[in-house]
Amino acid sequence: MRKFLWMSLCIGLLASCELFESKEDKAQKLVNEELLGIDWNDVDQYPHFDSCDELAVKEAQRQCFQTVMIDTFSKALSGLKFQVQHDLNDTVYVDFLIDEHGFISVLNVEEKTSVLNEIADFNAKITARLNDLTTVAPALKRGNPVSLRFRLPLVLNTN
Repeated sequence: MRKFLWMSLCIGLLASCELFESKEDKAQKLVNEELLGIDWNDVDQYPHFDSCDELAVKEAQRQCFQTVMIDTFSKALSGLKFQVQHDLNDTVYVDFLIDEHGFISVLNVEEKTSVLNEIADFNAKITARLNDLTTVAPALKRGNPVSLRFRLPLVLNTN
């Protein structure tokens, strides 16, 4: 009987090692598990302009954001005039960042040889026109403001 009690006590002590784990270790373990469960490629709430309803369903928020963003950039680019030697029919992609404070900035303008051969300073002019046009309420992930990257196509057609 003593052997059985002794073995039970040893097994009980080995199995209860988790009881001796520090609170910091337990908290870190929970945080790590929570972080692994988050889909970092999606936001809970899209950035929104004043004209968009922040209480609308997510798809409506996205649609309003895209519509207002395209309108804003179209107006900013409407006054640009370029002279070209040859016809252009191409699409250039512009990458943007809306940071956690709602500031919009151009990250990159795709460099297309066909466009740069016709318009040498194309990327610089596009970046200058589109950088810091306006601010928006930033995207939210779990109630916290987060940065959001997005890409817009810029269709060039001189026909």
